[in-house]
Amino acid sequence: MSQPVHKVEFEGKAKIGEVMGNLTSIQLKPEDFSSPIALQMAFSRIYNEIMNAMSQSPQKHYVADVKFNDSLGNPISVGVDFGNNIPPLSKQDVKVKITIEFYDED
Repeated sequence: MSQPVHKVEFEGKAKIGEVMGNLTSIQLKPEDFSSPIALQMAFSRIYNEIMNAMSQSPQKHYVADVKFNDSLGNPISVGVDFGNNIPPLSKQDVKVKITIEFYDED
């Protein structure tokens, strides 16, 4: 891999918690709010996914909700999945460093 042409770093905060692993696919998307019908379809999709998840045994996944502001001041939120093992951190609220590197396409 070639060297980055430009590198930007951001500082932010993250909250580490747990979610049921079989519920991670249940989420609302921006397009689900485009109309009342789209929202109803999203609720139906979520209901079906919850019913399917209830028929399986529960599994814990550890995730982090990472929040920072970009170079223009816009709030950014990113989810990070740690899998079945929580990282060895002493607190649930931690600081994070986000690195973005720009490369030329090969």
